[in-house]
Amino acid sequence: MPDTTVDDVDRIARAAQKAFAVTVRADDATRAAWLRSAADAIDADAEGLVELAARETALPANPRLAGELARTTAQLRLFATVVEEGSYLEATIDHPDPSATPPIPDLRRVLRPLGPVAVFAASNFPFAFSVAGGDTASALAVGCPVVVKAHPGHPETSRRMASVVARALTEAGAPDGVFALIEGFEAGLALVDHPVIRAVGFTGSVRGGRALLDRAAARPEPIPFYGELGSLNPVVVTPGADAARGAALAEGLAGSFQLGAGQFCTKPGVVFAPVGSALEAALPAHLVTPPRLLTPAIADGFAAGIERVSAVPGVEVVATGEAGDGPAPLVAATDVPTLRAHAHELLEEVFGPFTLLVRYASPEELEHAITGLPGGLTATVHREDGEDVAALVTRLEEIAGRVLFAGWPTGVAVSWAQHHGGPWPATNTQFTSVGAAAVRRFQRPVAYQDAPADLLPPALQDPNPRGIPRRVDGALVLP
Repeated sequence: MPDTTVDDVDRIARAAQKAFAVTVRADDATRAAWLRSAADAIDADAEGLVELAARETALPANPRLAGELARTTAQLRLFATVVEEGSYLEATIDHPDPSATPPIPDLRRVLRPLGPVAVFAASNFPFAFSVAGGDTASALAVGCPVVVKAHPGHPETSRRMASVVARALTEAGAPDGVFALIEGFEAGLALVDHPVIRAVGFTGSVRGGRALLDRAAARPEPIPFYGELGSLNPVVVTPGADAARGAALAEGLAGSFQLGAGQFCTKPGVVFAPVGSALEAALPAHLVTPPRLLTPAIADGFAAGIERVSAVPGVEVVATGEAGDGPAPLVAATDVPTLRAHAHELLEEVFGPFTLLVRYASPEELEHAITGLPGGLTATVHREDGEDVAALVTRLEEIAGRVLFAGWPTGVAVSWAQHHGGPWPATNTQFTSVGAAAVRRFQRPVAYQDAPADLLPPALQDPNPRGIPRRVDGALVLP
């Protein structure tokens, strides 16, 4: 298929702008129905979509792709529930108080949709972070039309999914232009540049994301860029945890860093373990032969990353598996002084089946190592009861959006409390791309002062016709 032309991008973007005049006025129940219609249509075509994606990506149909597709429709339905529940609007009312200093007029605040949104699909999740993924679902939920830039790693899957979603939205009564797909590098740039686009959602590499972030900021009218970029996802294994269950932790780590051939944004990429750990001794037995990587660009990036890390003096290969259709999995190890001296080379994500063990000799050395880590999506602590890790957890909270105390970071639940984000370079720090709060990216606050009752949004009218949670005169009021 030919790439989308710049002229076509302009036509599609202006159709999205026209659709926004409808979606901005559509009530929550209507938009929720659109999302559920899309979810039902995807489920109805699940077998064909999974078969096509398996052929294009070499990811296994079951359980990987089938499970990912189920996750995709589940999050569409979650966001339908989110907008129906209503707290996403953050409706806030202050009644007049002339005795306050300064006097308070009648003030009412609510979140409103930004407008048409550009979404750049990911390579490693052809369903859940792609055409109908969380960015698309959360933007549509709050009334923002979406234009998706397809990832070239699975174009046929993207086109089929876009066709299913577009047809479902039309049949549910959504306006023309509310959803569209474009393809091609230049088309993506034109989309970011287009004046009607009000925000960009992106899942991909630090390099690609940074280029789009700079482009969004360089527009005559800059717009928000919500990127999910690189993440090391550090894991800390305490001496007590290693002594009690180091071999079991090795098996869990191997399963996590090799899951999907290491092509998960939450892959544990650096693991801190005591010198002479049982984890390190047991890890080589758990390496497996991986499938091919998703794209040639990912394969090239993996090879370059391994070469970069291996060239650092003081880094040794402690385990390697067999190469199959994909590259051999590899575990390297080093010590804290080497990590600190070569942070630039060692603390850059290697996307693929690789992890770096860092051996620490004391709690003080571990704390020193953690201090130099970049921001990430997750951080994990494995400890035993009685071990004091409070200071460590405080430090990890500063560099990660989700702190785990059991299990492994691969696997991101879709729920109300989930946060999938973190300090740069993981994402834009305060937002999440997974979970109910993801809608906040595509809204902005509007306050109404002394507004006539008939001109207020329903969420701010005194009778609360929407029946939603609100904050009234400082107190949270439930319906």
